[in-house]
Amino acid sequence: MQHFNLNIWRRTRSITVAFALGAAVLITNSIAQTGDALPLLEPDVQHSRSLKLINYFVERYHYQKTRLDDSLSSQILDRYLSALDNSRAYFTASDIEAFESFRFSLDNSLSGNNATPFYEIFNVYQERVLDRLEFAIGQLDTSFDFSINEDYPFDRDEAPWAIDSAELDELWRKRVKNDVLTLKLEGKSDDDIIDTLQDRYSQQERRTRQISSQDVFQTAINAYMTSIEPHTGYFSPRATENFKIRMSLSLEGIGAVLQMENEFTVVQRVVPGGPAELEGNLKAGDRIVGVGQGSDDAIVDVVGWRLDDVVDLIRGAKGTIVRLQIRPDPKSGTSESKLLAITRDQIKLEEQAAQKSVIEIQDGDLRHRIGVIDIPTFYVDFDARARGDENFRSTTSDVRRLITELEGDQIDALIIDLRGNGGGALSEATALTGLFIESGPVVQVRDARGRTRINHDPENDLAYAGPLAVVVDRDSASASEIFAGAIQDYRRGIILGEDTFGKGTVQNLIDLDRYAQDSSVPLGQLKVTIAQFFRVSGASTQHRGVAPDIQIPSAQVINDYGERSLKNALPWDEIDPVEFSSYPEPIQESELSTLRSLHEGRVNLDPDFTYLNGLRAIDQPLAIATKISLLETDRKRSRDQRAADQEALIKTLAASHQMTPEISQDILPRDIILIESARILADFTFGNFDGRIVVESGFDSINSNNLTTTPVTPSTTQ
Repeated sequence: MQHFNLNIWRRTRSITVAFALGAAVLITNSIAQTGDALPLLEPDVQHSRSLKLINYFVERYHYQKTRLDDSLSSQILDRYLSALDNSRAYFTASDIEAFESFRFSLDNSLSGNNATPFYEIFNVYQERVLDRLEFAIGQLDTSFDFSINEDYPFDRDEAPWAIDSAELDELWRKRVKNDVLTLKLEGKSDDDIIDTLQDRYSQQERRTRQISSQDVFQTAINAYMTSIEPHTGYFSPRATENFKIRMSLSLEGIGAVLQMENEFTVVQRVVPGGPAELEGNLKAGDRIVGVGQGSDDAIVDVVGWRLDDVVDLIRGAKGTIVRLQIRPDPKSGTSESKLLAITRDQIKLEEQAAQKSVIEIQDGDLRHRIGVIDIPTFYVDFDARARGDENFRSTTSDVRRLITELEGDQIDALIIDLRGNGGGALSEATALTGLFIESGPVVQVRDARGRTRINHDPENDLAYAGPLAVVVDRDSASASEIFAGAIQDYRRGIILGEDTFGKGTVQNLIDLDRYAQDSSVPLGQLKVTIAQFFRVSGASTQHRGVAPDIQIPSAQVINDYGERSLKNALPWDEIDPVEFSSYPEPIQESELSTLRSLHEGRVNLDPDFTYLNGLRAIDQPLAIATKISLLETDRKRSRDQRAADQEALIKTLAASHQMTPEISQDILPRDIILIESARILADFTFGNFDGRIVVESGFDSINSNNLTTTPVTPSTTQ
């Protein structure tokens, strides 16, 4: 059994999930022959062996003991149908009624190592998809009237199933009409629109026919696994290969995390230090609708393509160029596409390592220097450590060196920035905490048998004893939450930002091939949740995450998010605290109350926070929208109004800082969350409880002073 602490897994309303390009894609890529005949899919011989092993390991090792019974069977059916048809655009109500015969029998099939019922459902689904695509292609001969006031309901995950084919025809008429209008608003000609959509729907049809038995098995087993708990899952042999590539972080590509949402390839996030981030124009939420090679090759429309096929186009040798046709999320109200040219490169791990900067805070006639250490992930060179190399690379060793350098720069206080840090090596979270406390326990880990072990600070030295703040956001997870929770429990520093993600579990990766009697055909791997983290105070980081001492508002519209948004996530729990000594001069609640008041006073006056509030006001209606207008004048008006509102916000922000538009475009908007964190820490450090640090006193700035690093290959993440 291979032991891994795995990174957070974002749950999406899609069939497949992918990781960083040049890293991994968790779906298979077997290609079937296309043709008019559509053979019925059924389980392969090895699937029964895989399922037998999966049942064994889940029953024996999973942290949450769950019975494979009628209740779980019902959940599995719902998750499987959602995985296949989350938008409820293919199945009819009569199909769903027919599938009810499986509701309380899937447990019996799975217990018998038989996945056949999932294939019976899938074969109906595949036929329905091809019917819909045939209808969509036929609609391209229609002359759409965009002066009719009607809407396309694009978010249908909770809508009733269509009564019959006629109701689906109407839904798909609107869907095709929306596709046409979107391209029309991008300035494409009628002929280009027809050609693009004809190719798009044909590509979707081709890829539907390419789905293999292994694809169906992976989707079915993940419906089973995630019905038990969100972070348990199955990797097919192809997904296993890609996962290992991701763990090595050694492929050449653009550096982006992608996922599928309906027929679109969507950027989940841009990898720090990768070519896409350095190019600067690829953003989270962007939809990749076309891919071209080099400077001259034609752009290939990839809407409806399988995710791994899109990745195959985007991956490539270092130094070569890939061109991406990008379209914003329809909820943004913007329809204008953009074409990006990105030079592929090896993902530079040194640029994902801890880095330093200094923020200077104006305090009347004084300027305070606040050091910042940004930690994107918790990394460690396990191979070098195993070889006995005393100078092996790790987060803790890098941060220790950066602290020394920042103290040489005469900083007054220190911020550890964990925003966007989804986790990493558990040992590094423990060791890093030890840099800021003299000694003591850091985290408790309880396994499936209820046994609890305590992880202590591995060294009794103190690297930094000065004023400390930790900045987190909703994407700070797992190891980040262990560190932030320990600093908070010890009252060693101030926790600032947003409530964290809430992933407080540990996963192990099991290579099924090691346990197969016949290893001639690969079976894949199983990821199983086997333990849960608890803070030294006894509280779990699971589900609730870490609540900051002082909340700092961001521009993001946050509805349901993180572990607490998942219906079957493990609940928050609590165990006995362990004995530990808080910091000799702990932060008092009375001091935090004063700091909160000073912070709130600044937020109400600060033009940067006014700008963030404006962005939230623009995004809030879009975040809850479930339909989009098919009236061309409305779409243009919404697009233009949104663009005008955004432009007005940035102009107001520039004027507030007495900047010309030419100067402001290189400076604004600033990382006001980090700057305000520095102001709060300066308030605390210098006892400025009379409110001397105010936004009118000067333009606080960030002075980057990044660490030059060398590559490190972490072999464990969580």
